[in-house]
Amino acid sequence: MTMAYAVRRSGESRSFPAGDAFLDGAAEDADVVVLLGAPYEPDPSRTAILIELGTDCLGVHTGEAAGEEGSNALGFARYRNGDDPPSDLVELVRQSNTEVRAIEAARAVFEGAGLTVVVSADRVGRIVDRLVRPKYNAALRLLDDGLAKADDMDLACRLGLGYPDGPVERTVRGGLAYHHDVSSALFAASGQPGDAPARAAGVAKARSEGR
Repeated sequence: MTMAYAVRRSGESRSFPAGDAFLDGAAEDADVVVLLGAPYEPDPSRTAILIELGTDCLGVHTGEAAGEEGSNALGFARYRNGDDPPSDLVELVRQSNTEVRAIEAARAVFEGAGLTVVVSADRVGRIVDRLVRPKYNAALRLLDDGLAKADDMDLACRLGLGYPDGPVERTVRGGLAYHHDVSSALFAASGQPGDAPARAAGVAKARSEGR
């Protein structure tokens, strides 16, 4: 099932950069509104309001109510490894009492655009980054420890584990400074040592800021 949607855009979007076909498919107005950097304003007359997220939580935009929050607003982020092109995966973020019809409408909008949707609770990092960033940090720390060269670790993961690319090459390609930002947000939220940015990511972040 496809569903009409409108886009309210302010600035560049990580999920749908300029020229993306999703932007071309938007209507002037619709019952589902996708906010790409535009401010959120509650509107119960809409079927769903979809707010693009970075490392922030949906509750930052909508507010929270002791675990009872929920409305027609959802968050989303199309997974993207740093500066790589966006993937076909959309992480859809719900709250505890998000309206079922809003979830169904959001899924219809993104799946109608040829994307794959997974639903996540409102947590920093959602599903993918909470899984992969600690692995990337571990690989970078093993590189620091002199366990093996980056090429050898990446080759071992590709051939031994069947990964399409290795953890070091993937992190470097996506941008070590970007990895630092995502890992820092995860570490601030979780306090887990594996989420703390590895040394190389901290160096890259400092260089990007001219320090």
